[in-house]
Amino acid sequence: MTSSAGGRFVVAIDNGSQSTKVMIFDEKGNVHASAQQRLRPYDTSTADRVVHPGDDLWESVAATCREALAAFDGDLAEIAGVGLCTIRFCRALLDRDGLLVEPVLSWMDARVSRPHVADDDRVARITTSSGYITGRLTGAYRDTVANYQGVWPIDVERRAWSRNDSDYIATGMRRDQLAELVEPGELLGMVAPDAAIATGLPEGLPVFATANDKAVEALGSGLVSEHDALLSLGTYIAAMTPGRSPVSTSSSYWVNFDSRPGGYLNESGGIRRGMWTVSWYRDLLNSGGGPAVDERALEMGAQDVPIGSGGLFAILDWLAPGDHPERRGAFLGFDGSQGRYHLYRAVLESIAFTMRVHLDAMETALGRRCREVIVSGGGSRSLLMLHILANVLDRPVRRTVITDAAGLGAAICAFVGTGIHPDWDTAVRETVRVADRIEPDPLSVASYAPFAAKHAGLAEFTDPLFAWLSANSTGASGA
Repeated sequence: MTSSAGGRFVVAIDNGSQSTKVMIFDEKGNVHASAQQRLRPYDTSTADRVVHPGDDLWESVAATCREALAAFDGDLAEIAGVGLCTIRFCRALLDRDGLLVEPVLSWMDARVSRPHVADDDRVARITTSSGYITGRLTGAYRDTVANYQGVWPIDVERRAWSRNDSDYIATGMRRDQLAELVEPGELLGMVAPDAAIATGLPEGLPVFATANDKAVEALGSGLVSEHDALLSLGTYIAAMTPGRSPVSTSSSYWVNFDSRPGGYLNESGGIRRGMWTVSWYRDLLNSGGGPAVDERALEMGAQDVPIGSGGLFAILDWLAPGDHPERRGAFLGFDGSQGRYHLYRAVLESIAFTMRVHLDAMETALGRRCREVIVSGGGSRSLLMLHILANVLDRPVRRTVITDAAGLGAAICAFVGTGIHPDWDTAVRETVRVADRIEPDPLSVASYAPFAAKHAGLAEFTDPLFAWLSANSTGASGA
């Protein structure tokens, strides 16, 4: 740790899948300034290609930092450090100067699940989105170990680069191309002069490592007990609970790095375009002109729709899982009685039904049932979603005051790194506060049970249909 030079604020950078958020927190977890900028649409012009166009990640970080700092009415000298959190599973190919050889590969790009192909001599460095942004902020080629999941030559038990040559051959990467690794809460570097100009951050301000975005979200949600689970309602939806082992013994969950040094999280299967589907539906309703429809209006209308959405079910594979690439998104059960609010509620209910299956499978494999579920991410702002989850999962659901938990988690890492808070437990206790706790309603629990059972069995029928559609697709041409 480094000692604080009198500052009692930290800047939290949350570079997510759909937007970049920057918040300035005090030591009690209060937000004193914030800004958010949506990322540009992904470039999907080529099959299997999903990339962040141009230099969108860095440009959004720089612009959002400037906006947040402009809104801060305190003294910049009282800001002690920066916590940097970025999207996991991305891959950045850099030249010797740390600049992009090509746009950053999104976690949705098929190439990140494959070994790197060395077909461009300009590639001198291979890193994550956090490694790239760290370089732009500090000039250092250093990264958090806790953002290396997937196809990387990482030793998860030692939390360090592998000592086995075979791992480098298998991933297509050389050791000299990879960054120096540090643990969450450790120093990544100091804000460089050119980055200070671009972002407005004071030159020389220390930047601290966090982890991957899901783990940072868990930290900022106050997930500390093995008796609790976190349901992250973001672009990717998954359930997490603290773990002790760096490896999984079951196909029902995998093990992710935690945001605390040496820690791990057990993570369930998930929905690859979860709350993104809500945004897609809202935008679809607004695409034809006429009065604008926002999520508040959809929320109010859906509250009057009965449990079960009038028999509508949503299949939430707008982005198919890797083990079932033939799957697609769908709505089933139309009979002419449903309207826009039924479809909206059907999406929310199907998120709950799907995650009940994933959470139950992970709990069964771990041999324990979590007593409560913490809900975080954009979807946690929906009170209707919280009630649906409490009743479908049949256990209390709670959300925290700061629903942008990844931002608070990044701040916690910076608080520990600067020494503003002496340890992780103190930092969490001082900054994370519960806003709402929703108890399940026995009558609603009973009403949801048959719909949940039907939804869980849909894949038995839809998988053959989607496989047939995929096999019989002819790439129809226009008339």
